[in-house]
Amino acid sequence: MKSIPVIELNSMIYDPHTLVEKSENAYADQISRAAERIYRERRKKPVVLISGPSGSGKTTTAGRLARLLEDNGCRAHIISMDNYFLPLSADERRLAEEGKFDFESPKRLDTELFRRHIELLSRCRPIDVPAFDFTLQDRKTGFRLEYQPGDIVIMEGIHALNPDVIGHSDDYTNRVYVSVRTRLESGGELLHPSKIRLMRRLIRDKLYRGRSITETMEFFKSVERGENLYIMPYKHRASFDIDTFIAYEPMVYRNILLGDLHGVSKTFPEYEKYADIEKFLRELEPLDPANVPDNSLVREFIG
Repeated sequence: MKSIPVIELNSMIYDPHTLVEKSENAYADQISRAAERIYRERRKKPVVLISGPSGSGKTTTAGRLARLLEDNGCRAHIISMDNYFLPLSADERRLAEEGKFDFESPKRLDTELFRRHIELLSRCRPIDVPAFDFTLQDRKTGFRLEYQPGDIVIMEGIHALNPDVIGHSDDYTNRVYVSVRTRLESGGELLHPSKIRLMRRLIRDKLYRGRSITETMEFFKSVERGENLYIMPYKHRASFDIDTFIAYEPMVYRNILLGDLHGVSKTFPEYEKYADIEKFLRELEPLDPANVPDNSLVREFIG
């Protein structure tokens, strides 16, 4: 279990360039190592499956991996597994309206089509990728992927390691698990990595999805339930395990979140469960978001 003391981070705030550079390099080096092996094995294993819980940085990791592969002359395609969602039936729509539908379940995916597609890709065959309209909860026109030998197809989604979804595909896939694995430490207390992911979600949902702090906290409970049921049991199946913690990121989140967190501390009934986030943020020195590189994973959440 890796941890980093708050006092150590605070001691580096006076040289923000070095702090940011070292933090970004630690993440980038992990992706580089994965890209090297994926590139070597691209003929045998042309499909890369990326899984991880909510707020883990799957989208950025997939993009960074694709760019490294393309820098080596390998065409890389990224496909979200959300494209394989099945349309909701009338009964499922009713359950969704009543708040009783499990949106995290792998049963939402067209597993038969997904398995057929990754098997076709392993034989250098083209596929017709579906698309999904989240507003209508229905399929819409997708696109045709003309695969060429030596290409890599990166499939990204929370169920990308679940054998009930991906079938017996080990012979022609590399599998990547991404999540925050590092804990913040202060006075012997540790902040669980899931709280870093929640910080990311709180900011992204506030800035881009119009959700309040309390709405995201409420929603995160069902998300965590889905993670424990459908993601965590399969993380051991990954070929690569990438820790997406960026050491300086909570210092950037400090001033963005503190006011909102304190504002709901007396009114949100379950705030005690999240009070440690506010405690740790108060102990951290703030870092101006202007220091965050344009290609940083942190930008996935703060814009």
